Amino acid sequence: AGSLMTTKLSQPQSTLAKSLTSTSTNAPYFKAFESTEIPPYVTNCPSNGLCSRLPPDCMTCNTNYSCIYGKTTTFDCKVKPHVHCVDDNNHEQENFTINMTCQFCWQLATSDYVCTNSTNCMTVSCPRQRYNATCTVRDHIHCLGNRVFPKMLYCNWTGGYKWSTALALSITLGGFGADRFYLGQWREGLGKLFSFGGLGIWTLIDVLLIGVGYVGPADGSLYI
Repeated sequence: AGSLMTTKLSQPQSTLAKSLTSTSTNAPYFKAFESTEIPPYVTNCPSNGLCSRLPPDCMTCNTNYSCIYGKTTTFDCKVKPHVHCVDDNNHEQENFTINMTCQFCWQLATSDYVCTNSTNCMTVSCPRQRYNATCTVRDHIHCLGNRVFPKMLYCNWTGGYKWSTALALSITLGGFGADRFYLGQWREGLGKLFSFGGLGIWTLIDVLLIGVGYVGPADGSLYI
């Protein structure tokens, strides 16, 4: 640290003056370059629409620390650069207010955000498995905090198997293992076939298990 300070102090004044002059001369050039570059979020911001109707990515809002969770609160907002909007009287404005529910994005209802799906987890398991998903809030929803967040979700993918078809096969052709074959459970299907449905006992049990959803597709997916 001492040697670095000595080097700076021993720098000739003429060189230091040149560096300061160069910096001050180039500063307007960089500012002009930045001001002409249009940010990518502008493409999602309607031009000359109501400021209060803008998507959240088009504005910045101050945190209202006095808001009560779950209650509708007024937030002071400002449009981002290159975004143009108007008030109710069709006058252009930059500062405005919006009404928003006081809650973080990860606390929203599941219908207010979209999450990635996973096809590598089993749904027919005990306890039911979860997977790590990345969720993104829908464009028209306002909330506090990050609009993209991780969340643990239950496995909910489907392979296209119908519960009604599986139940119908179990009732009518369950003694021949048709229900198990349909669900992709070949070993159980062969067992039922050669044992005549376990002399009817296995058939009756499978009707009950499929009826309540305990027995599902072999790939672990959900019924449709």
